[in-house]
Amino acid sequence: MYLGRIVSIGMTKDGKATAMYRVSSRSFPNREARQIGDNIAIMPRPGFEDDLSKNPYISYNCVRITDGYVIASNGSQTDPITEKIAMGMPVRDALAYCSLSMDYEKDDYNTPRVTAVVSRTEAKGWLAIVRHDALIVREFDLEPGKTYYVSTYEKNVPCEHNVDTAFDALTAEEAAQYVIDGGVYADFEHPVTSAVALVDGDKVTTATVVL
Repeated sequence: MYLGRIVSIGMTKDGKATAMYRVSSRSFPNREARQIGDNIAIMPRPGFEDDLSKNPYISYNCVRITDGYVIASNGSQTDPITEKIAMGMPVRDALAYCSLSMDYEKDDYNTPRVTAVVSRTEAKGWLAIVRHDALIVREFDLEPGKTYYVSTYEKNVPCEHNVDTAFDALTAEEAAQYVIDGGVYADFEHPVTSAVALVDGDKVTTATVVL
């Protein structure tokens, strides 16, 4: 099954909250998640920079970190959502406000914007999607060994049914690989790259996988 871009929230079996992002792509597979300072960005691979002239939506910050939260998304909404949360806006409101303001991407596919947020201090996470026909923001209680996800296609409603109950990762590196080929994610086609932030006490560790 092809889901397109996927954002996921979850908790490792030893209680570490995670926000995960996976690029699955048929049209623009020549991309990679690249660490830039504390952020992770999706960028064209060397030699494919001209892809930006074909679709300006394919490069963006996909993971950012604030004092209290980790944010992951499939587009340029990552930055304003992060900034609104850092200014004190409630997570639900920041997700709804920025998703509504930016709307779905105006490309050939009307690609939805999907966003994940996890708290660094509570077992809480949020998933949001803005499609051409809907805007949905949902809060979840995080549980060890479980992830919730939403994608641009097919599984495009944040709900209890889009869940993986076999999440087994100890590190950010293992989580980045898991969202590529672990659990339910192994059934989803055309993986390209992934980016993960994992909350480990007072620290946040990040990792990427490039196929």
